[in-house]
Amino acid sequence: MRIITGKYKGRHFEIPCSFKARPTTDFAKENIFNVLNGYLDFEEATALDLFSGTGSITLELLSRGCSQVISVEMDRDHHRFIQECLKKLSTPNSPLSTVIPIRGDVFRFIKTCKQQFDFIFADPPYALKELPTIPDFIFEKNLLKEDGIFVFEHGKDYDFSAHSHFVEHRSYGSVNFSLFKAAEKTVG
Repeated sequence: MRIITGKYKGRHFEIPCSFKARPTTDFAKENIFNVLNGYLDFEEATALDLFSGTGSITLELLSRGCSQVISVEMDRDHHRFIQECLKKLSTPNSPLSTVIPIRGDVFRFIKTCKQQFDFIFADPPYALKELPTIPDFIFEKNLLKEDGIFVFEHGKDYDFSAHSHFVEHRSYGSVNFSLFKAAEKTVG
């Protein structure tokens, strides 16, 4: 796993063979971030990485200058791996206090979260039975700031184009992304 661009560009992290998580491929990650550059300035953005897995997206967001990244991962070993990667990037003069790795259930986190974000990324297990409900859940809980972007990674069998916040779909090999945008507030 490598960081594509930004402050930590080119840094590599070896993922243990025993991991169940499949990190977003470098090819797909690079392409989706190129698309996202047209929607969002990552400098100083607040971000939420749900189902963080190996932390690939969390590290990319950190490298791109997000002011805060909250990373939520339930698996103990994956959470520990994310913490180890962050420790490797941290220096005494540059602690990574902008990243908050949380070990916990994504759905419980969303239910209790009171913060809004400029950017949310979710990469749930493709077999997760609740997968089709996640976009609605994000918008019901009002987790995106005005004009915020939500990127949802999913299998090819899902189509979210009828969702009221849907913006576009991108496919890179077997990796599919649906992009959603929070509505602008209308002046009354």
